[in-house]
Amino acid sequence: MTMVAESVRVAMPHGVVDDRRGTWGMVMFILTEATLFVFLFFTYYYIAFNWKGHYPPAPPKLTLALIMLVLLLASSALLHAGERAEKAGHVARARAAVGGTIVMGLVFLVLQAIEYRNHLKELTPTSDAYGSIFYTITSFHGAHLLLGLLMLGYVLVLPEIGPGRKPPHRPLHNASLYWHFVDLVWVVIVGLLYLVPNIRR
Repeated sequence: MTMVAESVRVAMPHGVVDDRRGTWGMVMFILTEATLFVFLFFTYYYIAFNWKGHYPPAPPKLTLALIMLVLLLASSALLHAGERAEKAGHVARARAAVGGTIVMGLVFLVLQAIEYRNHLKELTPTSDAYGSIFYTITSFHGAHLLLGLLMLGYVLVLPEIGPGRKPPHRPLHNASLYWHFVDLVWVVIVGLLYLVPNIRR
């Protein structure tokens, strides 16, 4: 019985357990970050429930937010294409997709800075409770996007970006999971903080 167990253990590919741990670790990390955003969105609507008058006082402009939304959705599609290219053995194409995603993420941050510059003329984080929660949610998202860019930058400089026998295991896949999560959060932010206030007007 011991010899059978030993032969099974030896026959198992090296790194299988670590590979699964890495992906599940990323999934658990994403769940904790998702919980943070759920609480922030709850706070946003708790303030709305207790607000007297129009909430928000002036709905945020949609133009840049929608451009940033399209940009992030395109970056997710590009990164997904990169994952598929890597699985097909086209590593150079996959690296190009990761690089393109990083460029799109950097453009997003530049657009967010421009939006902040315009928005701060009418509303600041210290103006009222709405200003505080608006900038908290959007800046937290920006910080998470920056972390996603750092992950993708790390993947880009690795000698191997796909599944391997040495850690990090499945770096492209795990970083992609986080990037798609960050993009999904922006979809929710645009819907709740930008579209709904403008529709209700």
